[in-house]
Amino acid sequence: MTEVRDRVIAIIAEQALIEPSDVKMEASLADLGIDSLGLVESIFAIEEAFDIQVPFNANAPEESDFDISSVAAIVAAVEGLVREQTA
Repeated sequence: MTEVRDRVIAIIAEQALIEPSDVKMEASLADLGIDSLGLVESIFAIEEAFDIQVPFNANAPEESDFDISSVAAIVAAVEGLVREQTA
């Protein structure tokens, strides 16, 4: 699922206004300078890029099944949603 990882990183990098090579898997979105609005925009971009529905509650992200704690967690969650969609 390298393609999924690379596309998610590209979306996050675009939101953070940094190069994809500067996005570290262990970084949180806050570490990358992405605020709550940037997070929501990232989620929308990910949904559009992969034609998936992300189970995310912007008003209570801690209650979501979609883990946004790090770039790696977001990549893993998107990979899972893509797998479910193609199953």
